[in-house]
Amino acid sequence: MFQNCFLTRIFPWQLLAVLLVIAEEMALPQRRPFVPETICMEWQQRQRAGAGLYNLGNTCFINSVLQCLTYTPPLANYLLSREHSQSCRRQGFCVMCSMEEHVHTVLHSSGTAIEPWAIIRVLRRIGEHFEADMQEDAHEFLRCTVDAMQRDCLSNLDFASQSDTVVHQIFGGFLRSRVTCLSCSAVSDSYEAFLDVPLDIEAASSVPAALQDFVKPEKLGGENCFKCSRCDKMVTASKRFTVHRAPKVLTVCLKRFEFFTGSKISKVVEYPEHLDLHPYMSETAGEPLLYSLYAVLVHGGDSCDTGHYYCYVKTRFISRY
Repeated sequence: MFQNCFLTRIFPWQLLAVLLVIAEEMALPQRRPFVPETICMEWQQRQRAGAGLYNLGNTCFINSVLQCLTYTPPLANYLLSREHSQSCRRQGFCVMCSMEEHVHTVLHSSGTAIEPWAIIRVLRRIGEHFEADMQEDAHEFLRCTVDAMQRDCLSNLDFASQSDTVVHQIFGGFLRSRVTCLSCSAVSDSYEAFLDVPLDIEAASSVPAALQDFVKPEKLGGENCFKCSRCDKMVTASKRFTVHRAPKVLTVCLKRFEFFTGSKISKVVEYPEHLDLHPYMSETAGEPLLYSLYAVLVHGGDSCDTGHYYCYVKTRFISRY
Protein backbone atom coordinates (compact mmCIF):
# COMPACT_ATOMS: atom_id res chain seq x y z
CA MET A 1 0.00 0.00 0.00
CA PHE A 2 1.46 3.28 -1.06
CA GLN A 3 0.63 6.92 -1.38
CA ASN A 4 0.59 7.80 -5.06
CA CYS A 5 1.22 11.22 -6.55
CA PHE A 6 0.27 11.88 -10.15
CA LEU A 7 1.91 14.80 -11.94
CA THR A 8 1.53 16.07 -15.49
CA ARG A 9 4.26 17.73 -17.50
CA ILE A 10 4.22 21.51 -17.82
CA PHE A 11 5.27 22.18 -21.38
CA PRO A 12 6.61 25.62 -22.39
CA TRP A 13 3.52 26.29 -24.48
CA GLN A 14 0.84 24.75 -22.28
CA LEU A 15 0.09 23.89 -18.71
CA LEU A 16 0.04 21.50 -17.78
CA ALA A 17 4.72 -2.67 -12.72
CA VAL A 18 6.26 -4.76 -14.98
CA LEU A 19 9.52 -3.22 -16.05
CA LEU A 20 10.85 -4.07 -19.50
CA VAL A 21 14.63 -4.35 -19.34
CA ILE A 22 16.36 -3.38 -22.58
CA ALA A 23 19.53 -5.31 -23.25
CA GLU A 24 22.75 -3.54 -22.30
CA GLU A 25 24.34 -1.44 -25.02
CA MET A 26 21.11 -1.43 -27.07
CA ALA A 27 19.90 1.96 -28.24
CA LEU A 28 16.77 3.36 -26.68
CA PRO A 29 13.73 2.88 -28.92
CA GLN A 30 12.81 5.98 -30.82
CA ARG A 31 9.54 7.49 -29.63
CA ARG A 32 6.89 7.08 -32.30
CA PRO A 33 3.66 8.79 -31.26
CA PHE A 34 0.73 6.37 -31.19
CA VAL A 35 -1.81 8.91 -32.37
CA PRO A 36 -0.19 12.36 -32.07
CA GLU A 37 -3.39 14.37 -32.24
CA THR A 38 -4.95 12.44 -29.33
CA ILE A 39 -2.06 12.86 -26.86
CA CYS A 40 -3.20 16.24 -25.61
CA MET A 41 -2.10 17.27 -22.12
CA GLU A 42 -4.93 19.76 -21.57
CA TRP A 43 -8.62 18.95 -21.30
CA GLN A 44 -10.13 19.11 -24.78
CA GLN A 45 -13.61 19.72 -23.37
CA ARG A 46 -14.87 22.07 -20.66
CA GLN A 47 -14.86 19.32 -18.06
CA ARG A 48 -16.61 19.72 -14.71
CA ALA A 49 -16.26 17.21 -11.89
CA GLY A 50 -18.07 14.00 -12.81
CA ALA A 51 -19.81 11.38 -10.73
CA GLY A 52 -18.68 10.02 -7.39
CA LEU A 53 -18.25 6.27 -6.96
CA TYR A 54 -20.20 4.10 -4.52
CA ASN A 55 -18.14 1.83 -2.29
CA LEU A 56 -19.45 -1.66 -3.08
CA GLY A 57 -18.09 -3.38 0.01
CA ASN A 58 -14.29 -3.12 0.05
CA THR A 59 -13.83 -1.35 -3.27
CA CYS A 60 -12.10 1.81 -2.02
CA PHE A 61 -8.83 0.55 -3.54
CA ILE A 62 -10.59 0.39 -6.92
CA ASN A 63 -12.54 3.65 -6.65
CA SER A 64 -9.56 5.79 -5.64
CA VAL A 65 -7.44 4.50 -8.54
CA LEU A 66 -10.30 4.94 -11.02
CA GLN A 67 -10.83 8.56 -10.01
CA CYS A 68 -7.13 9.36 -10.43
CA LEU A 69 -7.09 7.75 -13.90
CA THR A 70 -10.38 9.37 -14.91
CA TYR A 71 -8.98 12.84 -14.21
CA THR A 72 -5.71 12.25 -16.04
CA PRO A 73 -6.32 14.68 -18.96
CA PRO A 74 -4.43 12.92 -21.82
CA LEU A 75 -5.95 9.53 -20.92
CA ALA A 76 -9.46 10.97 -20.49
CA ASN A 77 -9.17 12.85 -23.79
CA TYR A 78 -8.24 9.64 -25.60
CA LEU A 79 -11.00 7.57 -23.97
CA LEU A 80 -13.64 10.25 -24.61
CA SER A 81 -12.76 10.13 -28.31
CA ARG A 82 -13.82 6.43 -28.38
CA GLU A 83 -10.95 5.80 -30.76
CA HIS A 84 -9.91 2.60 -29.01
CA SER A 85 -13.30 0.85 -29.03
CA GLN A 86 -13.85 1.76 -32.68
CA SER A 87 -10.72 -0.13 -33.70
CA CYS A 88 -10.45 -2.72 -30.90
CA ARG A 89 -9.41 -6.21 -32.03
CA ARG A 90 -9.49 -7.79 -28.59
CA GLN A 91 -11.51 -11.00 -28.33
CA GLY A 92 -13.70 -11.12 -25.23
CA PHE A 93 -13.26 -8.60 -22.42
CA CYS A 94 -11.07 -5.58 -23.08
CA VAL A 95 -9.97 -3.53 -20.07
CA MET A 96 -9.29 -0.48 -22.26
CA CYS A 97 -12.85 -0.62 -23.62
CA SER A 98 -14.14 -1.00 -20.06
CA MET A 99 -12.15 2.04 -18.94
CA GLU A 100 -13.56 3.95 -21.91
CA GLU A 101 -17.11 3.04 -20.84
CA HIS A 102 -16.36 3.99 -17.22
CA VAL A 103 -14.80 7.38 -18.01
CA HIS A 104 -17.68 8.29 -20.34
CA THR A 105 -20.22 7.43 -17.64
CA VAL A 106 -18.40 9.31 -14.86
CA LEU A 107 -17.65 12.48 -16.81
CA HIS A 108 -21.18 12.72 -18.21
CA SER A 109 -22.86 12.22 -14.82
CA SER A 110 -21.85 15.35 -12.93
CA GLY A 111 -23.47 15.77 -9.53
CA THR A 112 -24.38 12.10 -9.08
CA ALA A 113 -22.76 8.90 -7.83
CA ILE A 114 -22.52 5.64 -9.76
CA GLU A 115 -21.58 2.02 -9.16
CA PRO A 116 -18.41 1.29 -11.19
CA TRP A 117 -19.63 -2.01 -12.67
CA ALA A 118 -17.81 -1.43 -15.97
CA ILE A 119 -14.59 -2.18 -14.08
CA ILE A 120 -15.89 -4.43 -11.30
CA ARG A 121 -17.18 -6.97 -13.80
CA VAL A 122 -13.73 -7.29 -15.44
CA LEU A 123 -11.78 -7.24 -12.15
CA ARG A 124 -10.40 -10.76 -12.70
CA ARG A 125 -9.29 -9.70 -16.16
CA ILE A 126 -7.19 -6.96 -14.53
CA GLY A 127 -5.75 -9.36 -11.93
CA GLU A 128 -6.86 -12.92 -11.20
CA HIS A 129 -6.29 -12.46 -7.45
CA PHE A 130 -8.46 -9.33 -7.07
CA GLU A 131 -11.76 -9.65 -5.20
CA ALA A 132 -14.21 -6.74 -4.93
CA ASP A 133 -15.25 -7.85 -1.43
CA MET A 134 -11.66 -8.16 -0.16
CA GLN A 135 -9.21 -5.47 0.94
CA GLU A 136 -6.54 -5.11 -1.72
CA ASP A 137 -3.53 -2.90 -2.41
CA ALA A 138 -4.33 0.27 -4.38
CA HIS A 139 -0.85 0.61 -5.87
CA GLU A 140 -0.95 -3.00 -7.07
CA PHE A 141 -4.37 -2.40 -8.60
CA LEU A 142 -3.09 0.74 -10.32
CA ARG A 143 -0.12 -1.13 -11.79
CA CYS A 144 -2.27 -4.09 -12.89
CA THR A 145 -4.86 -1.76 -14.47
CA VAL A 146 -2.27 0.22 -16.43
CA ASP A 147 -0.54 -3.03 -17.48
CA ALA A 148 -3.88 -4.51 -18.60
CA MET A 149 -4.67 -1.40 -20.65
CA GLN A 150 -1.18 -1.65 -22.12
CA ARG A 151 -1.76 -5.29 -23.16
CA ASP A 152 -5.09 -4.45 -24.75
CA CYS A 153 -3.52 -1.57 -26.68
CA LEU A 154 -0.73 -3.86 -27.91
CA SER A 155 -3.35 -6.21 -29.37
CA ASN A 156 -4.38 -3.35 -31.69
CA LEU A 157 -0.87 -2.87 -33.06
CA ASP A 158 0.80 -4.68 -35.93
CA PHE A 159 4.17 -4.42 -34.19
CA ALA A 160 5.10 -5.62 -30.72
CA SER A 161 6.69 -2.46 -29.33
CA GLN A 162 5.40 -1.66 -25.86
CA SER A 163 6.61 1.95 -26.11
CA ASP A 164 4.30 2.65 -29.09
CA THR A 165 0.98 2.37 -27.21
CA VAL A 166 -1.03 5.36 -26.07
CA VAL A 167 -0.68 4.07 -22.47
CA HIS A 168 3.12 4.09 -22.60
CA GLN A 169 3.11 7.39 -24.49
CA ILE A 170 1.26 8.90 -21.50
CA PHE A 171 2.68 7.12 -18.44
CA GLY A 172 5.89 5.55 -19.70
CA GLY A 173 9.48 6.68 -19.37
CA PHE A 174 12.94 5.11 -19.31
CA LEU A 175 15.49 4.80 -16.54
CA ARG A 176 19.21 4.59 -17.20
CA SER A 177 21.41 2.40 -15.03
CA ARG A 178 25.04 3.50 -15.37
CA VAL A 179 27.79 1.35 -13.86
CA THR A 180 31.24 2.95 -13.69
CA CYS A 181 34.35 0.88 -13.03
CA LEU A 182 36.31 2.51 -10.19
CA SER A 183 39.55 1.02 -11.54
CA CYS A 184 39.56 2.12 -15.20
CA SER A 185 36.47 4.45 -15.33
CA ALA A 186 34.82 2.34 -18.05
CA VAL A 187 31.08 3.01 -18.30
CA SER A 188 28.31 0.50 -18.97
CA ASP A 189 24.74 1.71 -19.55
CA SER A 190 21.47 -0.24 -19.59
CA TYR A 191 17.90 1.00 -19.86
CA GLU A 192 14.54 -0.11 -18.54
CA ALA A 193 11.03 1.13 -19.15
CA PHE A 194 8.95 2.33 -16.20
CA LEU A 195 5.35 3.32 -15.60
CA ASP A 196 5.89 4.69 -12.09
CA VAL A 197 8.74 5.57 -9.74
CA PRO A 198 8.71 3.91 -6.27
CA LEU A 199 10.47 6.01 -3.64
CA ASP A 200 11.87 5.03 -0.24
CA ILE A 201 10.90 7.56 2.40
CA GLU A 202 12.55 6.22 5.57
CA ALA A 203 15.37 8.76 5.27
CA ALA A 204 13.51 11.41 3.26
CA SER A 205 11.04 14.06 4.43
CA SER A 206 9.95 15.23 0.96
CA VAL A 207 9.46 13.91 -2.56
CA PRO A 208 12.45 15.89 -3.93
CA ALA A 209 14.65 14.45 -1.14
CA ALA A 210 13.41 10.91 -1.92
CA LEU A 211 14.17 11.46 -5.62
CA GLN A 212 17.65 12.65 -4.69
CA ASP A 213 18.17 9.40 -2.76
CA PHE A 214 16.81 7.46 -5.75
CA VAL A 215 19.53 8.81 -8.06
CA LYS A 216 22.33 8.68 -5.47
CA PRO A 217 25.24 6.46 -6.61
CA GLU A 218 25.55 3.03 -4.97
CA LYS A 219 28.91 1.34 -4.46
CA LEU A 220 29.20 -2.22 -5.78
CA GLY A 221 31.78 -4.26 -3.93
CA GLY A 222 32.37 -7.53 -2.11
CA GLU A 223 29.84 -10.12 -3.26
CA ASN A 224 28.28 -7.46 -5.52
CA CYS A 225 31.42 -6.69 -7.50
CA PHE A 226 31.00 -5.82 -11.17
CA LYS A 227 32.60 -7.71 -14.09
CA CYS A 228 34.37 -4.97 -16.07
CA SER A 229 34.78 -5.82 -19.76
CA ARG A 230 37.81 -3.55 -20.05
CA CYS A 231 39.62 -4.81 -16.94
CA ASP A 232 38.36 -8.35 -17.67
CA LYS A 233 37.86 -9.07 -13.98
CA MET A 234 35.55 -8.45 -11.06
CA VAL A 235 36.00 -4.90 -9.79
CA THR A 236 34.55 -2.38 -7.38
CA ALA A 237 32.16 -0.10 -9.24
CA SER A 238 29.61 2.69 -8.81
CA LYS A 239 26.01 2.25 -9.97
CA ARG A 240 23.54 5.08 -10.46
CA PHE A 241 19.95 5.26 -11.70
CA THR A 242 18.69 8.38 -13.48
CA VAL A 243 15.55 9.22 -15.41
CA HIS A 244 16.67 9.03 -19.03
CA ARG A 245 13.38 9.77 -20.75
CA ALA A 246 10.68 11.55 -18.78
CA PRO A 247 7.02 10.52 -19.07
CA LYS A 248 4.24 12.95 -19.88
CA VAL A 249 2.45 11.90 -16.69
CA LEU A 250 4.70 10.99 -13.76
CA THR A 251 3.39 8.60 -11.09
CA VAL A 252 5.36 8.69 -7.84
CA CYS A 253 4.71 5.97 -5.23
CA LEU A 254 5.83 6.48 -1.64
CA LYS A 255 6.78 3.24 0.12
CA ARG A 256 4.88 3.70 3.36
CA PHE A 257 4.88 0.05 4.47
CA GLU A 258 7.65 -2.23 5.65
CA PHE A 259 7.84 -5.25 3.36
CA PHE A 260 8.34 -7.91 6.05
CA THR A 261 6.37 -6.52 9.01
CA GLY A 262 3.57 -4.64 7.24
CA SER A 263 3.99 -1.74 9.67
CA LYS A 264 3.32 1.73 8.35
CA ILE A 265 5.78 4.61 8.08
CA SER A 266 3.53 7.40 9.33
CA LYS A 267 6.00 10.30 9.05
CA VAL A 268 5.02 13.45 7.18
CA VAL A 269 6.39 13.54 3.64
CA GLU A 270 5.98 16.85 1.85
CA TYR A 271 5.34 17.09 -1.87
CA PRO A 272 5.35 20.29 -3.91
CA GLU A 273 2.57 21.42 -6.22
CA HIS A 274 5.20 21.81 -8.94
CA LEU A 275 8.17 19.46 -9.33
CA ASP A 276 11.29 20.00 -11.45
CA LEU A 277 12.52 16.59 -12.64
CA HIS A 278 15.67 17.93 -14.30
CA PRO A 279 18.02 17.34 -11.33
CA TYR A 280 17.21 13.62 -11.50
CA MET A 281 17.67 13.20 -15.26
CA SER A 282 20.63 11.65 -17.11
CA GLU A 283 21.24 15.06 -18.69
CA THR A 284 20.70 17.89 -16.22
CA ALA A 285 21.53 20.80 -18.51
CA GLY A 286 18.79 22.93 -20.02
CA GLU A 287 15.47 24.37 -18.94
CA PRO A 288 13.54 23.04 -15.91
CA LEU A 289 11.40 19.98 -16.58
CA LEU A 290 8.30 20.94 -14.61
CA TYR A 291 5.36 18.80 -13.52
CA SER A 292 2.09 19.97 -11.94
CA LEU A 293 0.39 17.88 -9.23
CA TYR A 294 -3.20 16.94 -10.10
CA ALA A 295 -4.00 13.83 -8.03
CA VAL A 296 -2.99 12.27 -4.72
CA LEU A 297 -4.07 8.79 -3.61
CA VAL A 298 -3.90 8.31 0.16
CA HIS A 299 -4.09 5.36 2.56
CA GLY A 300 -5.59 6.02 5.98
CA GLY A 301 -4.89 3.40 8.66
CA ASP A 302 -2.19 1.94 10.87
CA SER A 303 -1.08 -1.08 8.85
CA CYS A 304 -1.26 -2.71 5.43
CA ASP A 305 -4.02 -5.04 6.70
CA THR A 306 -6.55 -2.37 7.62
CA GLY A 307 -7.59 1.13 6.62
CA HIS A 308 -9.23 3.04 3.82
CA TYR A 309 -8.12 4.48 0.49
CA TYR A 310 -9.28 7.85 -0.78
CA CYS A 311 -8.01 10.40 -3.26
CA TYR A 312 -7.95 14.07 -4.10
CA VAL A 313 -8.14 14.92 -7.79
CA LYS A 314 -8.23 18.14 -9.76
CA THR A 315 -10.47 18.72 -12.76
CA ARG A 316 -9.97 21.62 -15.12
CA PHE A 317 -12.08 23.93 -12.96
CA ILE A 318 -13.17 22.07 -9.84
CA SER A 319 -11.39 19.85 -7.31
CA ARG A 320 -13.35 16.86 -6.01
CA TYR A 321 -12.82 14.75 -2.89
